[in-house]
Amino acid sequence: MLTISELYIYPIKSLGGISLTRAEVTDRGFKYDRRWMLVDEQNRFLTQREYPQMALLKVLVKNDGLLVTHYSQGSIIVPFEQSGKTKHEVVIWDDTCTGVFVSNELDTWFSDALDIKCRLIYMPENTRRQVDQQYAPKGMITSFADAYPFLLIGQASLDDLNSRLAESLPMNRFRPNVVFTGGEPFEEDLMNHLHIAGINFYGAKLCARCVLTTIDQQTAIKAKEPLKTLATYRLRDKKILFGQNLIHKGIGVLSVGDTIDVLSMHTEDRFMVLKK
Repeated sequence: MLTISELYIYPIKSLGGISLTRAEVTDRGFKYDRRWMLVDEQNRFLTQREYPQMALLKVLVKNDGLLVTHYSQGSIIVPFEQSGKTKHEVVIWDDTCTGVFVSNELDTWFSDALDIKCRLIYMPENTRRQVDQQYAPKGMITSFADAYPFLLIGQASLDDLNSRLAESLPMNRFRPNVVFTGGEPFEEDLMNHLHIAGINFYGAKLCARCVLTTIDQQTAIKAKEPLKTLATYRLRDKKILFGQNLIHKGIGVLSVGDTIDVLSMHTEDRFMVLKK
């Protein structure tokens, strides 16, 4: 039996994640997940790939907004009620979409905390950022996530990786939304149609991993693992694969302990990864 063991959201893209026992599924992913994002002076998105110190900003959901804390800068609230109204075009990978800058005060706080000139932007409800239609039907949307509403990883996959490493790594290196127990390592590779708590999920594309996985989320220190080891057995078409991106139909609530029903699997040769 496959069972949800962990749920995560990342309200501000590339900052600290939040572990939940239940998460509301909206039209573009979990509620609050990556609805905010930091951008540079050209309105281009910022991530830990370029600025690993972003890992040191921790986020909590409070009644009135997001509480963001930095070890030396203190803390500040990002309100749920947006005072800013002026829309701006922002760039995330190959997409250009519309967001609203939150406040000058917050821009100054984040710029000081990260030692980067940056601004905080929010994705309003009327922004409809399309998922890549090469891997998903027309009309599927997402937030400021890299490409898809959800990332699914099996605990068995991380256990398999850790058995090959000198030091085990935590799941937070991979920034999943849904973690499950049960099944075989990398079984998520082949999952096509899933049913969880009355909601249909569909495997869209395996997740190609980058240097962000090498950043310790507590210290922001970079290392060579896990990419060095993953490259020895999870390399396909020059991409290191770990976890599967999901799209979905329906809204509702997922909870830790929910059963994952796999209704269909992809053909094995489509996602086959050669292993040593």
